[in-house]
Amino acid sequence: MNKLKKYMMNRALALISLLFVFSFASCEEVVNLDLPTGETKLVIDAEIIWKKGTDGKEQTIKISKTAPYYNNSTPKVSGAQVRIENGSGDVFTFNETEAGVYKCTNFVPVLNADYKLFITAEGQSFTAVEKLTSVTPITKIEQNIVPDFSGKDIIELTYYYNDPADEVNYYVTDYQSSFLIYPEYGITNDEFLNGNEISTRYSHEDKMKPGNTVTITHRGVSKNFYNYWKLILEASVSNPFSVPPGSIRGNIVNTSDINNYAFGYFRLCEADQVPYVVK
Repeated sequence: MNKLKKYMMNRALALISLLFVFSFASCEEVVNLDLPTGETKLVIDAEIIWKKGTDGKEQTIKISKTAPYYNNSTPKVSGAQVRIENGSGDVFTFNETEAGVYKCTNFVPVLNADYKLFITAEGQSFTAVEKLTSVTPITKIEQNIVPDFSGKDIIELTYYYNDPADEVNYYVTDYQSSFLIYPEYGITNDEFLNGNEISTRYSHEDKMKPGNTVTITHRGVSKNFYNYWKLILEASVSNPFSVPPGSIRGNIVNTSDINNYAFGYFRLCEADQVPYVVK
């Protein structure tokens, strides 16, 4: 008799749960919020990255526009004139190879040298100045199994590098792999570790598996870019119910109309890129 009562109760609970599912499913519909559309701005992705072991001659700058939230594509900007000049007056021209993509094949990277970016796009002129910052190489990568917040074991990578003494250093690192839709980023500085070995850890819940290749790109960056990227990262993980941050401005200046600024940051980084196969 008790078994029969238990069986009937389980059947009743299953039926009630099923009714709830159908009730929610029948009421579900896609709601597109009427979000405000701000003024269209140029977006200039101007990273000059000199990877160790390469000559750094091939560099790419991308130019696009901001778009409404529900747009499925990003408008590309064609027909721009793009060049970089160094302190010696050498000019490196970036030619458009596809819509919004501008490439240079003869760039000459020099550590600690100043470079100036010039862009003319859609009747506006933009410029920025930055120094090419060096980076200390990754010396080793370790792999461990550690518990996550729920106590479940996950794979964690730790990479090490020796921070130079007698100077202040800032680092931006990205992680790329097949289990990531977009690169993930982290930032580090040597405020409390100047001149010592620095270790940085990376994990990704339970998605990182043996056989995955995780490519770590470790950059040396300027203090200004570090602070800019810190704001970007803080905004991207901020509380969705908090007051939204204002527009985060980079170092690119519109010399035609200072109020019509572009988004993006002109940065020059030496980088150590290491692919690691998860065991």
